Amino acid sequence: MIEKDFVTEGLKRTRIDEYLENELERAGYGGMEIQLTPLGTMIVVYAERPGMVIGRGGKTVRNITQTLKTNYGLENPQVEVKEVDVPELNPKIMAHKIAAMLQRGMHFRRVAYTALRRIMGAGAQGVEVTISGKIRGARSATAKFNDGYIKKCGEPSTRFVKEGFATVQLKPGVLGIYVRIMPPGMILPDKVDILKVEVEEPAVDTIMDTLETEEAEEPQAEEIEDTELSEIEVEEEPVEDSITEEPSEESVEDAEETKEETTEEPEKTEDKAENNEEEPKEAVEEPEKPE
Repeated sequence: MIEKDFVTEGLKRTRIDEYLENELERAGYGGMEIQLTPLGTMIVVYAERPGMVIGRGGKTVRNITQTLKTNYGLENPQVEVKEVDVPELNPKIMAHKIAAMLQRGMHFRRVAYTALRRIMGAGAQGVEVTISGKIRGARSATAKFNDGYIKKCGEPSTRFVKEGFATVQLKPGVLGIYVRIMPPGMILPDKVDILKVEVEEPAVDTIMDTLETEEAEEPQAEEIEDTELSEIEVEEEPVEDSITEEPSEESVEDAEETKEETTEEPEKTEDKAENNEEEPKEAVEEPEKPE
């Protein structure tokens, strides 16, 4: 049955995760991923200190690959180690750190609030820390500490929220630490962005300026039209003068009469001048004396 195959595959993954968590607890184990490739099974291990996972000359990695091949039935396993960029955003690392602080004897409230501040300071959207067990006395109790915004149900809680679990052995009993972190940059499906539409209204000063510029431009257009018309008239005038018309008979006769009058007038003026010259000579003659 296909269902049985899914169940057996899930059990195998959880067993491998528990083995790596116990083996790499000091290295800051932050989870693992299993990828099936044509060459074999690729196991990506995330750790806070990858050097401790590799070991001297790769001794630790070789031991892990040999154990995965013999005990867990993986074909040609290949282990790849990657460093965790921000340990504060990894719930498994933070759960183990809380367990280590509780084991040192610190109060659970102080431990929880310091973890909340560190996780939210790293940029998480929300965090929830749950500590359960004999934390106050002989009877078991549960204390929850929340900060920010975090999803607790539905598909977003399984897709976006990361979970980590750790246990710690104390004198009163065993305490369980459960850490849930919602990393930054997660866009939830119920998020709605309201866009503001900006309507730009023209100011009164700009309207008056545009009207003044239009009024100033209108006479310029009329002057341009007048200059164009004058240029056209000037260009047409020599065309009219260049047209030669045959003179009529009346105009020719008038021209001849005017020429004769102009020629006769100087002759009359010459006769008058001669008479004027002779008259004073006669007046100048003296009377004859008697003998």
